[in-house]
Amino acid sequence: MLFHPMDIFIFIAFLISLWAQWKVSSNFNAWSEVPASSGLTGAEVARMILDRHGLHHVPVEVVPGRLSDHYDPISRTVRLSEPVFYGRSIASISVAAHEVGHAVQHQQGYVALVLRHRMFPVVNFASGVAPFLLLAGFLFHQFSLLGLGILFFSLAVVFQVITLPVEFNASARAKRFMLAEGLIAPNEARGVNKVLGAAALTYVAATLIAVFELLKYVLIFTQGNNNEES
Repeated sequence: MLFHPMDIFIFIAFLISLWAQWKVSSNFNAWSEVPASSGLTGAEVARMILDRHGLHHVPVEVVPGRLSDHYDPISRTVRLSEPVFYGRSIASISVAAHEVGHAVQHQQGYVALVLRHRMFPVVNFASGVAPFLLLAGFLFHQFSLLGLGILFFSLAVVFQVITLPVEFNASARAKRFMLAEGLIAPNEARGVNKVLGAAALTYVAATLIAVFELLKYVLIFTQGNNNEES
């Protein structure tokens, strides 16, 4: 089937994803030009928040790339891109605090984060196999393979959905930490919201694409089974 009605929704979600990526880049660039009143770098903010939560053992490392910032739950390390690690802007400290938010989630056993970590090995395998099963199901009209592909793909979709509260919660923690510790002034909260809000939108768009794709496959599978039975 070359075209399915759900493709319209997938295309719209894809456009939202492109817009969200542009928003991330443009907001980061804009607020990278605005110095934080604290005068601290992203690395210093990350270290300060980690230490305030007793996470002295969690290192903060610099990694190459732009917006390559992440928290590694396996090695328990906060990794910041060079513009964030060395930057003293609203954008830099916002991203740094967000990544530290994940480290604090890990420390406190935040349910969605724990579930995502436990699911990752299974999802990593399932997301690699699912496209081949789906393709084989379509090419050979084998609905058993299609059904298995849908099952595996649904695990990846669940993973995407679980990621949403993890990211939103980390951003909320970041804003709360920085305001409570005086790392940002109240009038700087708008910049933090702009930077982190745009980043969160990319996860929403990715989840929408995954959900619409899953619905498309389920509808095709249901229709195919009904045609075979009739």
